[in-house]
Amino acid sequence: MTSAVTSKIPALSVSTSAALPPSLKARGRSGSIVKVERIGPSSQEEVLDQSAYANVNAEWVNRKGAWLMHPVLIVAGKILVDTLPGMTQQVSWTLTNLLYIVLSYFVFHWATGIPFDNELHGGAYDDLTLWEQIDEGAQYTPAKKWLMTVPIVLFLLSTHFTHYNPILFAINLTALILGLLPKLPQAHRQRVRFLSDEASGVSTPVTPGFPPGSGTPTPNGTASAPPVPHLTESDFR
Repeated sequence: MTSAVTSKIPALSVSTSAALPPSLKARGRSGSIVKVERIGPSSQEEVLDQSAYANVNAEWVNRKGAWLMHPVLIVAGKILVDTLPGMTQQVSWTLTNLLYIVLSYFVFHWATGIPFDNELHGGAYDDLTLWEQIDEGAQYTPAKKWLMTVPIVLFLLSTHFTHYNPILFAINLTALILGLLPKLPQAHRQRVRFLSDEASGVSTPVTPGFPPGSGTPTPNGTASAPPVPHLTESDFR
């Protein structure tokens, strides 16, 4: 009798250290609708660059006449709005309040960096708004207190001259809140991004599969199918 030729099934081993192909890697989740980012604190190098020369982009806030500029602009804006045909005092005060808050927001909280002599500071102010550059970022300084007081006083004047109209009061109050929020210490170096395209940092796993051509490579560079073992009855006894 001839003995049956048997072959053992080779043990399967799974290695977790092998790198997965790009098609099997986890994909990142899409960005959030609203994302709050924090600009990191200044490094020692940035502090040295900021103190190398005077920041003329922010020091004018503490100069003589800078505080008087705000009432002058408000009065000039009020006179300009009053010249519009059919303008009433209620709408005029509301528009003056809105224009001042929108203009101050773009000047102090929207634009970043400094428009001139940027090379003198090595780009240390590129990520900072004008409000964050004032008094080297210190909070509740006299200049910042004045800049927070002006919109509050303008809101009170607008509320008084609009005769406490509920709709105009809600509009002026909303504008005041939106204008004061970026000035709070809690909003220092914080950025609100809308519809950000950046990945959220959390990956969504995908179901792994076997890519085509995963067999044993041959010397000619092509992949061959794995060998089929021959099984006999003795393998199941």
